[in-house]
Amino acid sequence: MLTWYACDMNDHVKKLTEEAAKLSPNDRAELVEGILETLVPTRTEIDERWRIEALDRYAAYKRGEIPAIDFDEVLNGHRRRIETRSYE
Repeated sequence: MLTWYACDMNDHVKKLTEEAAKLSPNDRAELVEGILETLVPTRTEIDERWRIEALDRYAAYKRGEIPAIDFDEVLNGHRRRIETRSYE
């Protein structure tokens, strides 16, 4: 039996959903995890994106497009914002 979310599915997806419904709960859970892994970036992909971002930022810094800010200055700025935050 298909539920409300299946009403707009194409025929191929409907057939897959019907077949998946025949699986045991554990097998369905594994199937869902496998499908989600294809949609959500893996840790490796995220790390690679951050690596590229860091290289791009460093290149922009070397070209003089962005300034360098001392770590202690950044940290102190965050501390000041936290200290002045009102929690009322």
